[in-house]
Amino acid sequence: MLLIREGGQVRLTWKGILAVMGGTLPIALLFVYFGRFDLARPTLLSIIVIIVALAMKWELRRRMWFWVTIAVVAVLHVLLIVAVPWTTRWIPAVVATPALALDLAAILVVVKLLEKLFEKPNTNDVIR
Repeated sequence: MLLIREGGQVRLTWKGILAVMGGTLPIALLFVYFGRFDLARPTLLSIIVIIVALAMKWELRRRMWFWVTIAVVAVLHVLLIVAVPWTTRWIPAVVATPALALDLAAILVVVKLLEKLFEKPNTNDVIR
C-alpha cells in the first residue's frame, strides 16, 4: 500500500515516496535524452496535479464523462507545457504552490460542474 489514510489526511508511505522518485527519474531522463529538460518540471507537476484530482474524485471513476474530462484536462496541460517557454532555473515553492493549487481548483470546479450536469439527483437525498 502506497497511501495511508489517517482521519481526513492521506500520506505517502516510504514505499509511496520511493515509487514517486522511481517514476520521476525515467521521465526526467527522457526529457534529458531529447534535450528538453526545461519541460520536465512542468510535466511532472502537471502529472501530480492530475493524479491528486483523480484521487480526490475517485468515486466518479465509473463514469465515462469523468475520464473524458480528465483526458481533455491532460491534453490542455500538454498544450500549455509545449506553448509556454519554461526555465530550468530554481522556482521557489512559494511561487509554484499557488499556481498548482489554482490548477487543481480549476480541475475540481470543472469536474463538479460536470457532475451536477450529468448526474441525476437521488430522490432519497432531497429533503422537502
